[in-house]
Amino acid sequence: MPKITSKYQVTIPKKIADKYNMRPGDNIDWLEAGEAIRVVPSPKETKADDLDARLRLFDQASERIRKRAAARKVRRPRDRGWKREDLYTTGSLTSKESRAIS
Repeated sequence: MPKITSKYQVTIPKKIADKYNMRPGDNIDWLEAGEAIRVVPSPKETKADDLDARLRLFDQASERIRKRAAARKVRRPRDRGWKREDLYTTGSLTSKESRAIS
C-alpha cells in the first residue's frame, strides 16, 4: 500500500500505472468523490503523427529561429591593432636567446 511521503508525494503502483498507460512526467487529476479521492490520468496531448504536420511544425520553428537571429545585433570584435601571437613574440626573448643569457 503506497504511503504519503514527508513531501506529500504518493507512488502509484506499477501494476495500476501500466494498466492505465501512465508514465513518469504524466499529469494526473485529484478529484473529490464524497469520502474518497479519485486519481484520474489527464488526457494526453495528441502528437502530430502526420509527416506533413511534423514538417510544417519544423518549418515554423526554423522560421522563428531565423527571425530571432536577424533581430539580434551581431557584435564584432574590435580591431585592437594587435593579435594574440604578438603578445607572445613582441618584446620577449626567444627560448634560444633566454638560454644564452642564463
